[in-house]
Order: sequence, then structure tokens, then C-alpha cells
Amino acid sequence: MTMPIKQLASSPSRSGRHMQRYNQGFRQVVGCIPYRIRKTNKSSTLIVEDLEVLLISSQKSSKMMFPKGGWELDEDIELAALRETLEEAGVIGSVGEKLGEWIFKSKSQEKFHEGSMFSLLVTEELDVWPEKDVRQRVWMTVDEAREVCVHAWMKEALEAFICQFDEPLELCRTEELRLSISAQSSDEDVDSYLFSS
Repeated sequence: MTMPIKQLASSPSRSGRHMQRYNQGFRQVVGCIPYRIRKTNKSSTLIVEDLEVLLISSQKSSKMMFPKGGWELDEDIELAALRETLEEAGVIGSVGEKLGEWIFKSKSQEKFHEGSMFSLLVTEELDVWPEKDVRQRVWMTVDEAREVCVHAWMKEALEAFICQFDEPLELCRTEELRLSISAQSSDEDVDSYLFSS
């Protein structure tokens, strides 16, 4: 699957909604948490400090998020996740298990979306990709990503990702995250997060 995906790197990003999937009126979006492992200790055990995740800027601002976009009718969900990640972040890799599904309302579009997120172990970082000129990509630690990611539902996906590594419970902070999300002021420019499954 790498070769067809890689060919998309020199193509423009898909646009328009004519091929978009909907589920009970919710636009379906899919994305990835791209990650790489940097060995910071001599132990054979992977710890959260060994992980770096890749975030991208919004097309219209410097707000940071994970790559995601519309799931279209002519592709399966994993291919859509790979395509969106290549188009927006310029990376290719191995898609992991689905981290979950979230329903959220976009403030910019005032519509509800159903978002699915996957982990993606990055195997290649491209120099040229479709949205290179409109987005910045930044590798950062998990803690940094927790701080800068603008979307509450993506922060919860990050927690689900971390919990896959069987880390101590204090790193699987889903309940703590939900409490902090509910404490956010209503005037913040973030998506309204409803629930996850």
C-alpha cells in the first residue's frame, strides 16, 4: 500500500464534499497520531519519554492538531487515514489499531462530525507533500502535545494512544483530561467535544 500512497505526495489534496461519507448526518473524518520512537534510555522497555508525536498547524492559523480529514466513499478507513496524514503532514507509515471514535461540533463549520483516530508509526518523512506550503509540522514530546493540541477530542485520542503502551496509570489520564476539558472556558476557539467510544 506504500507505493499508491506515496504517489499522492505529488498530487494536490482532495477537496470538495461530493465523495464524503456521512453517518446519521455526521460528517465522517479520520486521522492519525503519527509517532516515532527515539531511544532515550538503555532499557529494552519502551517508556513514554521515548515517543515523539507529530502535530501540524491549521491551514488558517498556527493552532496545532493531529492530521485528519474527510473519509471518502472510494476508500476504506485505514487508507483514508494514511491519505489524510500524507496530504497534511507529509509522512508515511504503518497504521495501528483504531484509538476510538469521537463526536464533536466544529466551531468553524457549526456541524457535527464523527472522528476516528489511529496511531501511525512513521517510516518515512517526505520533503514534498500536498499541503507543505500551508501547514507547519512539528515533532514534540507527548507532554508538549498535550499542552498545544487545540482539539479536546484529539487530546483524548492521544491519551488512548499512550495507554496502548501499557504505561503506569498516571500516564493514562483520560478522566483527568475530561475534567480539564469541562473546565475550559466557553469562549475558547476549540471544537465542542461531545463523547467518545
